[in-house]
Amino acid sequence: MQQDEITWSIINKHFCSFKVKTQTQNFCRNEYNLTGFCSRHSCPIANSQYATVREEKGIIYLYMKTAERNAFPSKHWEKVKLSRNFDKAVYQIKENLLYWDRWVQNKCKQRFVKITQYLIRMRKLKLRRQKMLVPLATKVERRERRREEKALVAARIDNAIQKELMERLKMGMYEDIYNFPQTAFDRALDEEEVEEEMEEMDEEEREMEEEDEYRELDKVKHVSESMRRELEMADEFVEGETDDDDDTDVDSQSGEVERTEVDSDFESDDGSEMES
Repeated sequence: MQQDEITWSIINKHFCSFKVKTQTQNFCRNEYNLTGFCSRHSCPIANSQYATVREEKGIIYLYMKTAERNAFPSKHWEKVKLSRNFDKAVYQIKENLLYWDRWVQNKCKQRFVKITQYLIRMRKLKLRRQKMLVPLATKVERRERRREEKALVAARIDNAIQKELMERLKMGMYEDIYNFPQTAFDRALDEEEVEEEMEEMDEEEREMEEEDEYRELDKVKHVSESMRRELEMADEFVEGETDDDDDTDVDSQSGEVERTEVDSDFESDDGSEMES
């Protein structure tokens, strides 16, 4: 049509917001472009009769534009949902574009094939287990770390001041002051109660440990006494003596000096001489 030629001459020679120029080829960023190239056949603005295939949320649609609906922008594009079955979808494209240009029919079929292929790949990748890449916000982590350090320092200072004030209160330095906050006083009392409970628990645990030690020592003593008794019984059994041995020891008097009496007849002259 003459109107389409005028539109294309303006877009091609002057300016188009969808055109992207490169050294080798000019591309089109219009979402209804059939091929993605900036040319007379594939321009959706310079063609009053135009068709394309688009995918929305996993569903493929056929969009058609005719010259009769140019006066109604809200009804400019007719939208036809294509079947999930490949053969049925191709038949729908043929049926809806029966008397259209052969180039538009072929390009719509090619675009439909490409869209179905990348939808299949998307489904496979989604079903396959993949590693999730989580970006690390180093600046945020550094900022949070600094805040935590500052909060710790402030908490230490507050605790030191609170301890010092509590010690002074216990010492009686603030006898005439009665307007200190009740919440701080209650908190201090709660902390003292918790400390007392912890001390009691520690004392109970120590007592239990001491009782266990005493029990173990008693067991060791009993065992040692029983072993000592067994050893003593064994020694008594080895050193035991019979009555016969006692009798023989009493009867035998070896090593003792015995005196014998000599008769007077035994004396002789020789003996007197010897005595002299």
